Amino acid sequence: MPDDAGGAPHSVLGRPHVRLDGRAKVTGQARYPSDEPLPNAAWACLVTSAIARGRIRGFRLDAANAVPGVLLILTHENVGGAVKSPAGPDGKATTTTLESDSVGHDGQIIAVVVAETFEAAREAAFKVAVDYDEAQPGATFDSPGVTLEDLKPDETHSYPSKGDAAAAFAAAPVKLDAHYSTPPQHHNPMELFTTTCVWDGPKLTIHEPTQNMWGLKNAVAKQLGVDPANVRTISRYCGGGFGSKGSPTSRTAWIALAAKRLNRPVKLVPTRDQGFTIATYRAETRHHMKLGADRSGRLVSFSHEGVEVTSRPSGYNVSGVVTTARMYACPNIATRVSVVHADRNTPGFMRAPPDTPYMFPLEVAMDELAIELGLDPIELRRINDTQSDPVDGKPFSSRSLMKCFDAAAARFGWDKRNPKPGSMRDGDWRVGFGCATSCYPSNIGPAAARLALTPAGKATIQMAGHEIGTGAYTVVAIVVADGLGIAVEDVTVMLGDSELPPVPGAGGSNNAASTAHVAAKACEAARERLVAAAVREGAGVFAGADPTGLRLAGGALVGPGGKSESLATAVSRIGGVLEIHAENLPDGLPADALAGLYQGKMSMSRGTGRKDVTAYAFGAHLVEVRVHDRTREIRTPRVVSAFAAGTIINPLTAYSQYMGGAVWGISSALHEATEIDPRHARYVNHNLADYLVPVNADIEQLDVILVPEADSRVNPLGIKGIGEIGIVGMNAAVANAVFHATGKRIRDLPIRIEDLL
Repeated sequence: MPDDAGGAPHSVLGRPHVRLDGRAKVTGQARYPSDEPLPNAAWACLVTSAIARGRIRGFRLDAANAVPGVLLILTHENVGGAVKSPAGPDGKATTTTLESDSVGHDGQIIAVVVAETFEAAREAAFKVAVDYDEAQPGATFDSPGVTLEDLKPDETHSYPSKGDAAAAFAAAPVKLDAHYSTPPQHHNPMELFTTTCVWDGPKLTIHEPTQNMWGLKNAVAKQLGVDPANVRTISRYCGGGFGSKGSPTSRTAWIALAAKRLNRPVKLVPTRDQGFTIATYRAETRHHMKLGADRSGRLVSFSHEGVEVTSRPSGYNVSGVVTTARMYACPNIATRVSVVHADRNTPGFMRAPPDTPYMFPLEVAMDELAIELGLDPIELRRINDTQSDPVDGKPFSSRSLMKCFDAAAARFGWDKRNPKPGSMRDGDWRVGFGCATSCYPSNIGPAAARLALTPAGKATIQMAGHEIGTGAYTVVAIVVADGLGIAVEDVTVMLGDSELPPVPGAGGSNNAASTAHVAAKACEAARERLVAAAVREGAGVFAGADPTGLRLAGGALVGPGGKSESLATAVSRIGGVLEIHAENLPDGLPADALAGLYQGKMSMSRGTGRKDVTAYAFGAHLVEVRVHDRTREIRTPRVVSAFAAGTIINPLTAYSQYMGGAVWGISSALHEATEIDPRHARYVNHNLADYLVPVNADIEQLDVILVPEADSRVNPLGIKGIGEIGIVGMNAAVANAVFHATGKRIRDLPIRIEDLL
């Protein structure tokens, strides 16, 4: 475990610390939403559509109702307008469900069966018979009946443009013009998309894994037409989300309605295959890249056109050109994004939503350009590195990209690479080295917290934060311990309950920055209260002292000249337990962003939307692949990834986050793809037997380097966020290594054996 992540002397920031919740998780004591013991709970099972487009003529429910223990079957015929569908990930329309007889995608929820036992509900759900009027669906790109929409800039998406990219490309002495594609992918979190609803009079409590406590609370209240104050969401732990649990889905309000009609708790644990259609996914993309360069390798023209798939009613898109246009210095830039509306469920956030699919074509194209120029791929990136945003000229808050490449290359042994494709061998194996840039914008949102400090030096901090596997409990505890000068073990962190002060949804790698800053602000307010009391005349050793010279450290209030008094004395002076309510509004956000936070609105200061700087974390992936000469089996025996992401609060959990992202990037390159039946717009590998993901044998040596970086401009604590950068660019690094090993350029993911035959 590296110990070079920084942290001031005597500070716990930047020092490795085991997870505070680790023992609970490995011993089964951590309680996930569906683990909540609820007496007299009924069980729900979903019935989903067997067609992708059309209408429901009617239901035949006699056999289902005859199953012993069946309590209720909800369909559009008996709920009408009782519940509204939630907005999609883009805040606009999403695919309807149970509101009418219309079917908009395969696997759409069309009925909910509730029974005394899970077994009875499941049996009855299988016996629900449905008569359809089916229409021919449009499945994906090039399918009959789909519609193409060219996107225009709006408040959340921009399409960078500068100079005359077309003319510069035409005049460029070296050109790259190529097409690329990435497949649809599904999150498949270990924890399923469960929901449990309990009513107590007008009060509704929802136990559901979520990445957005207050967002879910407010969304369900709107769906049901009730006061948000009467809705409580609880999710102290979330068993993986990766974006899939960041937006409300249709299921929650329907389970709430069932619980209200039955006047008892109702629990839903859907199946793995239903998770492919009742939540979101990463949509397939196509890309047209055009790069023009002079003979020295400097880019003179950059053009990136992307096309994505979305549902019929939604305009959801990720528009990753906002990142690709900013990666390398170039005077002429053109970008464009379109969406294809198909008969599919609405896509949504999935780890590094824009950057994973959009950085793939750029980083493969850069490799192709390096080959054309006769340059080392890392050297080409060095030639085009920049400390200023190529789109608008703003400085990067910090940009340590080449430091990452240098650190990774030294450990990897990049200097042993023979540049000629297909020239490196080890027995029957062709050996290839590949590289790619990694990046992710640095985001932060408004947040609130409650802090209590006792004379015994014990602190409790409360916020409706999200432990989605990233180590959030530990990160917040470290920040509080650092701010109050106490041990991490003396901090109790309470997360995962909408009764606590709101924080933004856990997405866009904002979680650590948003929660850490409000925690630090609460600690500073506590220090100011203690200091103000300590310097009053007659107060004690610090009476009349300069308050700016006093700090909290080692369980005491400490001043110049070695003077100190115990925390017990300092806290007792203000009358017992010190309580603080803090709110943090990051620079650049409007004043009403805090009010919006309490309404469940997601508002962030984004790394690409600031007026002062452009803020990104950067990294570099270096990969060795081996391709068997006869079988074309592909292996990745060695990976080195280096990242620079400002202040690292806990290097131990950061290392795990980077490693997990890198593994997922390898999966994106060689394994993952959701297969679609083009005739019926139906997912056909909707299970973990057929949806390929890496196993331990697929991942051999994987080294992560934490490159030290101090960034005082990104935010006061210098936190950039690390949850998503690990996956970005890895798919391209693997593809580039495959080319180096075989001389065969693969531009469409995933890379399979048959592509190399």
